[in-house]
Amino acid sequence: MKTRTVSELLSNNITPPEVDIKGWVRTFRANRFIALNDGSTINNIQCVVDFENTDEAILKRITTGAAVHIKGELVESQGKGQKVEIMVSSITILGDSDPETFPIQPKKHSFEFLRENAHLRTRTNTFSAVMRLQSSLSFAIHKYFNEHGFYCMHAPIITGSDAEGAGEMFRVSNLDPKNPPLTKEGTIDYSKDFFGKETNLTVSGQLEAETYAMSLGKVYSFGPTFRAENSNTSRHLAEFWMIEPEVAFMDLAGNMDLAEDFMKYVLKYILTNNREDLEFLESRLLDEEKSKPQAERSEMSLIEKINFVIENNFKRVSYTEAIDILRNSTPNKKKKFKYIIKEWGTDLQSEHERFLVEKHFKCPVILFDYPANIKAFYMRLNEDGKTVRAMDILFPGIGEIVGGSQREERLDVLKQKMAALDIDEKELWWYLDLRKYGTAVHSGFGLGFERLVMFATGMSNIRDVIPFPRTPQNAEF
Repeated sequence: MKTRTVSELLSNNITPPEVDIKGWVRTFRANRFIALNDGSTINNIQCVVDFENTDEAILKRITTGAAVHIKGELVESQGKGQKVEIMVSSITILGDSDPETFPIQPKKHSFEFLRENAHLRTRTNTFSAVMRLQSSLSFAIHKYFNEHGFYCMHAPIITGSDAEGAGEMFRVSNLDPKNPPLTKEGTIDYSKDFFGKETNLTVSGQLEAETYAMSLGKVYSFGPTFRAENSNTSRHLAEFWMIEPEVAFMDLAGNMDLAEDFMKYVLKYILTNNREDLEFLESRLLDEEKSKPQAERSEMSLIEKINFVIENNFKRVSYTEAIDILRNSTPNKKKKFKYIIKEWGTDLQSEHERFLVEKHFKCPVILFDYPANIKAFYMRLNEDGKTVRAMDILFPGIGEIVGGSQREERLDVLKQKMAALDIDEKELWWYLDLRKYGTAVHSGFGLGFERLVMFATGMSNIRDVIPFPRTPQNAEF
């Protein structure tokens, strides 16, 4: 007999009455009713034990967290809350779970407690729903790019360049930390290191993806990236995943079109394929909101937010226009913003981005043509000499979610920008080569995967949308 999943049994597509299933006990009540879950769905299936004819030693081992193998008959449920249930004919305990020490009891746990037990937190409804959505989003991303003629490339994790110029990188070395080799000047001699030079964990696969775009046309990388920023906020991780498409012969307008189409596609995918998980997480959020003051409550439910993105055209606004709007806005004039907008050239904060989306335009927003001095060296300089062809996509509840640009394709301009920022040409000789041999307009963007999962699940802390978060002072599991 084929072993079935809970999802299959609850879908009403199973016709044979005799079924075989394996899973973990969520609850066991009245010595009779097992709520069984196997991770395939947010829902449990009820298994009814004939306790009078079941060995008492077995009954004692049916505890929360135990792994069991059940055979029985699938019948119409007599009780409320489920259409079908299993009348158990045999039950085998595959793995015991001590009820005295098992951390994930059938009660409400704080997210802080569950982070300390991250190896078991997907046994809860909230985290199983989040991780199924994470998986679906990952699949939808690959599906979108595959359907649109992109090639997947794996950018290197170990790199000798700093794509963002931020300098907050994790060093990769196999030198003896207590007794490293030194140069005549007394500095560490990295020529003796494993790679013969100073290397780090990558902050972005973009520069390498550009090289492939300039031969394959349309590529994307989707892999781990690392930032050694000592930040303990709810929006930062030391290790996270980035989606980074790069396209040859595409300008900034095409880049904005691609990013908007892509975001709508992946969100539509989860609305179609993960409805039950989304409805559960929406219900959880509504309960959570009830304890907040009215002013702090979200104006939209989770599914409404997702539909808000899918159903609205993204409003395209220049940075200059956005600054004027913000400077003249009521919260700015009344000093309600934490960061008051005073002048052109200011880097926008999340509160400003959310105001533009949620209050002013009431739709997702794409800001473009940012001041050159607050953006990266590789972004194409506009004719005004002050702004670059950058674009950021802003979503409700979260602010910036996508950042991209048309890349600087002119060799002389790129060299000038690198010199101004003291970026060594020798480190990026191969990147400059792209501008020597068949240069062309090209563009791309980056999307932090966990930011997308946060938006799609309504989770407020980025540590709760990645299986094992890596943050300052924390590399558990």
